[in-house]
Amino acid sequence: MDIQAGFFYLFSAVLLFSAFRVVTARNPVHAVLFLMLAFSQAAGIWLLLKAEFLAITLVLVYLGAVMVLFLFVVMMLDINIDSVRQGFWKHFPLALGVGAVITLEMAAVLKGGFSATQAPEMQAALAGVNAGNTKMLGGLLYTQYLYPVQIAAVILLVAMIAAIALTLRERKTTKKIDPSIQVRAKAADRLVVVSMQATQAAPAVEEAAAPAEETKR
Repeated sequence: MDIQAGFFYLFSAVLLFSAFRVVTARNPVHAVLFLMLAFSQAAGIWLLLKAEFLAITLVLVYLGAVMVLFLFVVMMLDINIDSVRQGFWKHFPLALGVGAVITLEMAAVLKGGFSATQAPEMQAALAGVNAGNTKMLGGLLYTQYLYPVQIAAVILLVAMIAAIALTLRERKTTKKIDPSIQVRAKAADRLVVVSMQATQAAPAVEEAAAPAEETKR
């Protein structure tokens, strides 16, 4: 077994363990952290397959933005775990059936799409291409698949705005200040000058000194 195969088995083992812990973790914050670990191991497998663009995209987009956003949303929403877990066993048979269908579909795709007979043809086709993997994917994304890329960007933007809106819901214990009120603030609204009549302090001092002299006598 060479070094590349050793790294593949290492990344795959950690990926399977972290994916299992995502489903079985009781704390949602721990589940999100295990999901981030799974994405990092998947990026390592992409690097072994010489798909540098996909690996970097997985790290930057999912680990650097989406998963961090999910982590903060889960931490800020204060989810009641007991109420979420009440219907687990009720929906478990349906979830098991859906998982079995997805597994069979993935097995069919992997069996027919990555056969060993196609590998020499793909290597021969890529041998005459001087451009790199990233340049080829960039040309396809911004020419043939421009509209799907823009639609995906809009969907991610809407998801980010929705996550922020969920975390900024009204709470009784939240102390916040409206920025629009601060911007419209004027000096006349904060400082009020009141005109008062002048008073003399000398009689008050004499009256206070009189009882002191009587006590001395």
